[in-house]
Amino acid sequence: MLRKKVEIDGREVEFKASAAVPRIYRMKFRRDLFMDLQKIAKSVKKKGKKEDKESSEIPIEDLEMFENIAYVMAKHADPENVPPDIMDWLEQFNTFSIYQILPAILELWNMNEETKSQAKKNLDRVAGS
Repeated sequence: MLRKKVEIDGREVEFKASAAVPRIYRMKFRRDLFMDLQKIAKSVKKKGKKEDKESSEIPIEDLEMFENIAYVMAKHADPENVPPDIMDWLEQFNTFSIYQILPAILELWNMNEETKSQAKKNLDRVAGS
């Protein structure tokens, strides 16, 4: 389990990545976390490359997916203080920038994946595979 704190609108928010996050996300939003993270990252990368702001808007469904993922990881990190409803959680912030928060979430998730990958290699080595 890895954790990362990010300042959002002047307050520190902790996010947590673990093997439970994809399941929690799927149960709460009936979506696949891995596919959604990939789609969001692609939208943000594409927007960064385009010069025409009209044609480079991030689709609203991608922004919603991003908010949902951030919420699940924040709720996972601090279940006592993060409200049970995503709307109540988002209401705490005046601004919620995908460009500020997404890199931290992706970094945290990638570190989590590397940790799982290393554990599997170690297990294979011990098992003699």
